[in-house]
Amino acid sequence: MKIVDFLNLKKINEIYSSELKDAVGRVIDSGWYICGKELKKFEKEFSDYCGVKYGIGVANGLDALTLVLRAWKEMGLISSGDEVIVQANTYIASILAITSNNLIPVFVEPDPDTFNLSAETIATYITSRTKVILPVHLYGHISNMPSIMEVAKKYNLLVLEDCAQAHGAEINNVKAGCWGDAAAFSFYPGKNLGALGDAGMVITNDNGLSNIIRSLGNYGSHAKYKNDYLGINSRLDEIQAAMLSVKLKYLPREISRRQHIAYRYGCEINNNLIKLPLNNNVKEHVWHLYVIKTDYRDLLIKHLNYCGVSTLVHYPIPPHKQKAYEVFNDKNLPVTELLHETVLSLPISPVMTDKEIEHVIASVNSFTK
Repeated sequence: MKIVDFLNLKKINEIYSSELKDAVGRVIDSGWYICGKELKKFEKEFSDYCGVKYGIGVANGLDALTLVLRAWKEMGLISSGDEVIVQANTYIASILAITSNNLIPVFVEPDPDTFNLSAETIATYITSRTKVILPVHLYGHISNMPSIMEVAKKYNLLVLEDCAQAHGAEINNVKAGCWGDAAAFSFYPGKNLGALGDAGMVITNDNGLSNIIRSLGNYGSHAKYKNDYLGINSRLDEIQAAMLSVKLKYLPREISRRQHIAYRYGCEINNNLIKLPLNNNVKEHVWHLYVIKTDYRDLLIKHLNYCGVSTLVHYPIPPHKQKAYEVFNDKNLPVTELLHETVLSLPISPVMTDKEIEHVIASVNSFTK
């Protein structure tokens, strides 16, 4: 018996159903379905929301990361074999973007409390081959970008922010994606700003980078039948762009609801078998996921399932232990590996009712080993 869904996308999108259907109808009636007015409109709206000059719509978040690194190679800023510093506990997409460009991921242990990179740790991993820092704002908590940017400036490193889970997070009124040289966003349906299919975007203040990424994602072409690069097909289509424009209007409201739920969890969950995430209820965290830690994860999952509360593990296996990356399997990263063995995500959604929130809290508090 399910009482609380982990994430009910149907319920979320039902709120905007009329506007979403109008947006789709507008695109259908336009007769223009790729690289048209809706994409330009959403690119402008989202880049303005973030506070940067350029937004380039792409097919998904992985492509957004991959294309930035590829563009920097085309610009001569990085080369095959260069190193990219990234936290070891990220989702595999962050690593795939690095290795697909023939770059070397340097797996760095995260801060066990924030789950993110710390500037102090980054500095110890920098070598003569280091060219890029790739901070992942995991679970919706923006990394300590002021200190990371100080390290990047000191060592003349590029910074690519992975903002796939952190739409709207900010430090000192500067949003995620505005700190580095470029940033990648995913609009996968389950994200805080989710499309109704795959979608992604790169944002940057670098006009030259923007132009190359736009070309690379369009078969390497700036003008029809003229191909400057060995590009790919990675474009955010008109229907997804139109629907994202609708949902962007409501993102601040949904973030506020997530922050309220996280605040309640932080104040009202009281169980010494569980460690809660940092919960300061400020704009730095937009709570894409509410991730607790426990040494009794399997038992807690079983207990919560019995209580009707759905949970998920983000993520059960770290990238360096995946079969796809056997070359890294022997790496010793105890902090990362312990996190992957102990983390558990509780439901947190803008459509959760107060009754559902209270049920999650009571269910977690009733857990004993």
